[in-house]
Amino acid sequence: MQLGVNVPNFGPGTDPGVLREWARIVEGLGFDLLMVSDHVVVTPDVAVRYPEPFYEPFTTLSWLAGTTTTVRLGTTVLVLPYRHPLLVARMATNLNQLSGGRLVLGVGVGGARQEFEALGVPFAARGRLTDEYLGTLRKTLQEEADGRTSPIPIWVGGNSEAAIRRAIRFDAAWHPLRATLPELRSAVTNHSLPAFAPRIVLRLTTTPVDDPDRPAGSGTIEQILDDLNQLRLLGSGTVLLDPYHGDPEETRRPSAVWQALTAVATHWRTTS
Repeated sequence: MQLGVNVPNFGPGTDPGVLREWARIVEGLGFDLLMVSDHVVVTPDVAVRYPEPFYEPFTTLSWLAGTTTTVRLGTTVLVLPYRHPLLVARMATNLNQLSGGRLVLGVGVGGARQEFEALGVPFAARGRLTDEYLGTLRKTLQEEADGRTSPIPIWVGGNSEAAIRRAIRFDAAWHPLRATLPELRSAVTNHSLPAFAPRIVLRLTTTPVDDPDRPAGSGTIEQILDDLNQLRLLGSGTVLLDPYHGDPEETRRPSAVWQALTAVATHWRTTS
């Protein structure tokens, strides 16, 4: 099982130098995947958790592709209704080519109503548009595959039953976000998934977390490692660690997260 990191590409503490250092640390620690988020217009409903500056994901990943060599690069998740699927296919294909076949394309329906309005995209139609665009996207990516780079994996983000059905329908990995281990186990055992690639929190504590609703990835290093092993037993091919907990001020203190990532990477290598 591979491990990845969801890197904040937004917030008051983020700038090109910090993004470059994130990439250096994630790749240097031996993580397999670096992913970033997506917003086009930072409307008030977005800015509460993901304020400016917000670095556009394809631009950011293209730049980071030139500063890294081995780590895969991806989106968690690209809001699919925001862009024409042929444009997404072109950008994804080019980024995959320029990075040597390292792209993972995570997509989702989105949920920021004001951002949809600012872009002139009907919020109520986002599910239907996502299905329509996914069909076009998958078909176009297959047509544009040139055999010189790896096929682009598609992950469908979201915790709902609709997201699970969408992943199954389009033969994509299900990419649930920040769930508990019992929730993930129930979903996996009750569905025949093409692939499973969850994004879990990363919150390292010095004492055990005993809350029955504890999100996977939170607690002591022993709890986090056990969560990772349980996810591996459930068939996860990749687990993405999400160190951001919703306070934009966290982006000013990346060193604390880097220490937690170092602990996980070190212990994971010695136990897996």
